[in-house]
Amino acid sequence: MPIRPLAAALAMALALPVWAQQGGPTPSAEDASVYFANLSDGDRVSSPVTIVFGLRGMGVAPAGTEKEMTGHHHLLIDRPPLGEGEEGAEELMNGLPADDHHRHFGGGQTEVTVDLDPGEHSLQLVLGDAGHVPHSTPVMSEVITIIVE
Repeated sequence: MPIRPLAAALAMALALPVWAQQGGPTPSAEDASVYFANLSDGDRVSSPVTIVFGLRGMGVAPAGTEKEMTGHHHLLIDRPPLGEGEEGAEELMNGLPADDHHRHFGGGQTEVTVDLDPGEHSLQLVLGDAGHVPHSTPVMSEVITIIVE
C-alpha cells in the first residue's frame, strides 16, 4: 500500500475513538454546562427527593424540537458515568434509553421529585438533543452521590 493511503487510513483509525467520544451530530455551545442546582455530592436527603436541573450556555426545548443550542434534560440514576457504562463511548452517539436508570424530561422540565430507597444513590445530568442523543461535545454533569436517610 502506498504511504499516503496508509497514512490516511492510520489517521482515520486513530481519530475514530476521539470522534466516538464527542457525542451525536448536534453541536453544543462551547461553554455549556449542566449541573444540580439544589444538590451537592455527599448531601443527606429524605425521600421523595426534589432535584432541580441547572443549565448554562444553552436553552431548554422539548424533545423533538430541532432548534440550535437547545436540548432537554436526562437524569441518570445509579449507573456508571455516561460513556463509561457497558456501551462505553457508543452510548454517547445514540439516543439514551428510557428506564429506571435513565429518566427523560422531554417536555422541557427543569426539576423532578423522585422516590428513592434509603441508601446511597449516584446521579448525573445529561442534556440530549431533539432525539435524546448527547450533543457533540456532550453536556453532562459530574456524577454526585447522595445519601437518602
